Amino acid sequence: MIGLLRRQLCDGEISARELVERSLRLIEAGDGRLGAVVALRAEEALAEAAEADRARAAGDPVGPLAGLPVLVKDLEDVAGMVTTRGSLLHVDDPPAAADGLVPGRLRAAGAVVVGKSNLPENAFEAYTANRLFGVTRNPWGLDWSPGGSSGGSAAALAAGTVPIATATDGGGSARIPPAFCGLVGLKPSNGIVPRFPLPSWIDLSTDAPMGHSVADVALLLEVMKGPAVGDPSALPRWEPADLPTRIRLLAAPRTVDWGPLAPELQRAFDDALAALERDLGLPVEPVEPSAVTPAGNADEDWFTICTTEQAHEVGRAVLEQQADRFDPVFLGHMQNGLRVTVEEYLTVRRRRFAHTAALDRLLGDDGVLVTPTLAMAAQHADGRMVGAEAPGTPADALNTCLQNITGSPALSVPAGRLSNGLPFGLQFTGPRYRDDLLLALGAMWEEARPWPWFAPGFEPLVDQP
Repeated sequence: MIGLLRRQLCDGEISARELVERSLRLIEAGDGRLGAVVALRAEEALAEAAEADRARAAGDPVGPLAGLPVLVKDLEDVAGMVTTRGSLLHVDDPPAAADGLVPGRLRAAGAVVVGKSNLPENAFEAYTANRLFGVTRNPWGLDWSPGGSSGGSAAALAAGTVPIATATDGGGSARIPPAFCGLVGLKPSNGIVPRFPLPSWIDLSTDAPMGHSVADVALLLEVMKGPAVGDPSALPRWEPADLPTRIRLLAAPRTVDWGPLAPELQRAFDDALAALERDLGLPVEPVEPSAVTPAGNADEDWFTICTTEQAHEVGRAVLEQQADRFDPVFLGHMQNGLRVTVEEYLTVRRRRFAHTAALDRLLGDDGVLVTPTLAMAAQHADGRMVGAEAPGTPADALNTCLQNITGSPALSVPAGRLSNGLPFGLQFTGPRYRDDLLLALGAMWEEARPWPWFAPGFEPLVDQP
């Protein structure tokens, strides 16, 4: 979508101001059904779009995203806008004085921020709902969640209202929503995209690109990457390398042995594996989840790390004295985090090395692990699992936490639809710093198995070619 709109802007088929006006109109028209967008900056966006048009007409240099509207996840700062983090605790915070790192890089490349997108409180859950802005719904089925925590961004992209919407990924937040919404999402290798300010989950989180196509994601990664002051783990530089002469595909239904997949998910996964062999000519070798995570339950380790770090970031006093201001699910997670001892936390931190070593050895330099992105078919928009009475996401519903522990790249791509009407996401996990290998594999998959950019029933910003 980004490439198509860039061509239209360069050829004069549409102006940046017209494009931003159209984006704002589509958001206003469709967001009442979705609840994806929580704040707009229409006047400022239109002025910035007009300036992009002036610069292009004058022959001035313009960035690769010049004039393209973007939504920013309400976890990240945009100068002049309040960053609520989906929490009542931050609703009265002052507006940000400056852009966050990735929004700033997108704007430096010419993108025009039109508003903010919804998320679960403090980006903690795999669905998108909070007490401040309410529920976000999936354009492919309004009863269902678009996933989380970047669910507002994904819903807006899937409805076709913007070509770019930001995401972060600390446990799957840029892969879970793409899987549910028929999009592409990349969790980059740790260090390729710098982190500033310090994320809540110190070693687990990164900003991450998602979009309508592999090409969109690759371009966004190019804009976002590069070191930054203040991140001791950021790579000084990262560039794609030569692709290996072969790609070894290893397939497992799960990254952790939680038991078999539901029959419909297993059928969808089997169909995708057959397509990899038939359409891409890549043999697939089955492996057991126990071979992926022999050092222990990485999902439980992930939960211990993130709840402990976020609970102490929020603060014990705040959690105890202002408990009524927090979503009950989030508060429960934070209370669990406060109960973790220093000894437990450090034991799990050290076990990250064992999880990383196991995945390094399994993949080598040319291996890609293929799994379903999710081990669930859907979650209700309010966060309830199918058949459950209360919201919450069990650990066995995801295949997305291990990669944040190990720092490995992981790419989710659409791979068909399930009986509930929602897309099915296929996940490729690669060797660390071989994000280029995953993008190349994703492009091969996309060419062989093209997918619709948008959910049916919504007027998109641009028609898919």
